[in-house]
Amino acid sequence: MKSLVSQFEGLAEREGFNASVRHIKTVVGIVDRVAAKENLADAVDELIEEKSLDKDDVRPVVSMVLGQKFRYASVSANLTSTAADIGAIAAETVKWNGVDLVVIYHHPDLGALVVNPKNAKRLAQIDRLNRSELLVVYAGRFAKEGEPKLLDAACEAVIDLFSGRKAKVKPEFLKGDCAYKPVKEEKETAPAKASPKAKATPKAPAKRGRPSAGAAKAASASAAVAPEPVAVEPPKAAVAAAQAVKPGARMTPMYNVLVTNELFHNGNVEAWKRIIASYTTKHPGLQVLVYYDGERIMDINALFKWGKVKHGSNIKFAITGDDICDVAKLQRYLAQGASHLYEAFLKGPVNSVMALF
Repeated sequence: MKSLVSQFEGLAEREGFNASVRHIKTVVGIVDRVAAKENLADAVDELIEEKSLDKDDVRPVVSMVLGQKFRYASVSANLTSTAADIGAIAAETVKWNGVDLVVIYHHPDLGALVVNPKNAKRLAQIDRLNRSELLVVYAGRFAKEGEPKLLDAACEAVIDLFSGRKAKVKPEFLKGDCAYKPVKEEKETAPAKASPKAKATPKAPAKRGRPSAGAAKAASASAAVAPEPVAVEPPKAAVAAAQAVKPGARMTPMYNVLVTNELFHNGNVEAWKRIIASYTTKHPGLQVLVYYDGERIMDINALFKWGKVKHGSNIKFAITGDDICDVAKLQRYLAQGASHLYEAFLKGPVNSVMALF
């Protein structure tokens, strides 16, 4: 029986039609870039940062362009073990001039991440590898047809590298015309010469707005009861790490917060909840992820359950989103919230949001 729903039903309305046209143009543009020997993962990452491509549309794009159009080989596996040094993967695969590689890692918190394993900077988007997570590797030679067995072997070798095993590197991997090409932002690292106009008008310092009364009161209360310096990493290091995260990054590195209270009890939990609520209210596009003992904590109340987090324990957090900022300040507040000075964050109405940022 013929279906009563047309496959073009979504094109009946202007919004759906325009969205489809934009997507098709994006895919055609990616096909042209890959045909010109540009790695698909690098191209896709650039489009995501420019908001030209939605992250949820990446997997079908990879399947269409690499799987259907250019006939790349693909091998998938659930990681039974993980590499301790992700950077070593880029150091090895960047030598493979005979094959182009794209990896999709299904991150437990961030979803599918599409990366070029030869690109050390992009590979660093994967903050950690977890066992049992899905890894899909594509290998090909751009518009040229590759030898199937060789491409399958390249995929298996990449899986071995991500699994922390020694990869079987064939001589054919090393020679060819699929050498890694640095992305634009890496090429433009040299400082540009200042124009005469720029020299004549030096850059003025950023103008600081007057803090609100609530923010000033909260800041003074925080300064008055700051935790011991041992509990927090040096603020300069945290600021530098935060600035190293470029706009559009998926996730920051993990930051440690040392528990200096005798127990991370209910008061500490409530303090953390209010600190994080203040941060996400100020920065609605950002999300704070909390981890303990290698596990993401979906409900912070679980940190108090059975009193499993004691003095000297480390709780970790990371931030996801675009234009990440205020990392050092968030780290200081969370360190205070994990100390015996947590009460500074429990003042005010229960459902109110503190102006900390």
